Amino acid sequence: MGGRFPAPPAGGAPPLVTGGAPGSAGPRAHPHRRRRHASLAVRTGEGRWYVVNATPDIGDQIEERPELHPGPGPRQTPLAGVILTDAELDHTLGIARLREADGFQVLATAPVRQALLDRQRLGEVLAPYTDVTWRELPGHGAEPLDGTPSGLQVSGIPVSGKRPRYAADAPDDDAWVVALRLYDPSSGASVLYAPALAAWPDRLQQAAAEADCVIVDGTFWDDEEPRRTGISSRTATGMGHLPIDGPGGTAERLAPLAARCLYTHLNNTNPLVDPAAPQHKRLARLGIEVAHDGMVIEP
Repeated sequence: MGGRFPAPPAGGAPPLVTGGAPGSAGPRAHPHRRRRHASLAVRTGEGRWYVVNATPDIGDQIEERPELHPGPGPRQTPLAGVILTDAELDHTLGIARLREADGFQVLATAPVRQALLDRQRLGEVLAPYTDVTWRELPGHGAEPLDGTPSGLQVSGIPVSGKRPRYAADAPDDDAWVVALRLYDPSSGASVLYAPALAAWPDRLQQAAAEADCVIVDGTFWDDEEPRRTGISSRTATGMGHLPIDGPGGTAERLAPLAARCLYTHLNNTNPLVDPAAPQHKRLARLGIEVAHDGMVIEP
């Protein structure tokens, strides 16, 4: 995309700070296996970036990428804003860490924005520190991120009505969770980013078929993983995540695509957190990769 889609860090977040799920032991014993929370940084112009989802790791993620370092002024930053795919805590807690900037934008769907303003009260919390501009994430028709017709465009594709637990009594809306389509008019290239997938609607399939790069939810390897590992009484789909393997799994949907396909957002129970797991070879035979921390995706 004209050099506009470097993508630092992408991945899940094992080991967990609390809990003792099976996947946690490996990353603790082998630090090189550790993965930060799933996020993406997108360059829209020289010295201008947006982060897709602001995770609890955002400080370390920024520090690891010189392109995102603040300066030259004391409150200047190349980070223009945050684009949200949902209102979950692991995708929004990092917003407050951006309070030292002069100002930034947050793009989100209406239900997500209301959850952050009414439930997390982020507007009130951040107002004494910085100027936050809340923008609607378009659901139909792409919108230029920086207001120029030739600039990088973004749109959201609703994929789930799953609300975060802190907003369990909020109104139903199919835009609680979206996949993002990033499109560069200058090159015609597009990226589809869907770190949380409870369903695979027709519009998502169309976007995936047209994309040059597809990065999707790899939380669980198979549907029974949460119950088998004891972390939940529900299946993967019951928890709002399509599994990778098995009937209706995302691997069989990604394999026929012409796009470069990668998984992100791995749970600590997923065998893919182990680089030596045989599941990596199975994906490789399908032409599918697992994104890793610090990965840079060029057009």
